[in-house]
Amino acid sequence: MKAPFDPRVPLLLLLSVTTGLVDAASVLGLGKVFTANMTGNVVFLGFAASGAPGFKILPFVAAIVSFMLGALVAGRTGKAHIGRPERRWLMTSAIVETALLWLAAVLALGFDVALQAPEGRLFAIIALTGVSMGYRNATIRQLKVADLTTTVLTLTLTGLSADSSAAGGVNPNWARRIGAVVAIFLGAAMGAWLLLNVGLAAPLAFAGVLVLFGTLACTLHSASKRIVGT
Repeated sequence: MKAPFDPRVPLLLLLSVTTGLVDAASVLGLGKVFTANMTGNVVFLGFAASGAPGFKILPFVAAIVSFMLGALVAGRTGKAHIGRPERRWLMTSAIVETALLWLAAVLALGFDVALQAPEGRLFAIIALTGVSMGYRNATIRQLKVADLTTTVLTLTLTGLSADSSAAGGVNPNWARRIGAVVAIFLGAAMGAWLLLNVGLAAPLAFAGVLVLFGTLACTLHSASKRIVGT
């Protein structure tokens, strides 16, 4: 029997695109800092701590701390929506994330990528996008949609191989797993192009548009009437 359509699946694939957009903006525009994927920051922080040239400690610390702050707020927000319609929770999260990304885009209009100046704006953009992505990650974690974290691909790629026919598996969720990889790839490519040809603000602003209107489209589906926690 075919499983019923889950509007969260295409939404999470779209949000995976925005991960690529945000990380393209942060890595290429903010000095090799990831604000959506924290694994890279921990590795780069280790490089910086060892004195490797081209890596500074404070930007990575700022990204990690802001990400964790966003996750903390999202955790409390998700628990506050238990017993309420899921669509209300999703739209609340989308509005928060979009507002943070658009504010970061506004600040990016006055930021010199080549000189990484002014420094105050550098840290403000890192903080805003870090909080946004932390908020997103914690929200998605609470949704518990299999194989769609929107930011991390290590386990996705592992699953594709380990659960494949070649490994004696049955290829569960292979389409969404491949879709997640393609989505982040496309987002990164688009984000890089927008940054190089339009400016740092462009990928951040576009990410906010996708988050807001993608979530709105999802919440219009009747399945989004489900009650959180049931």
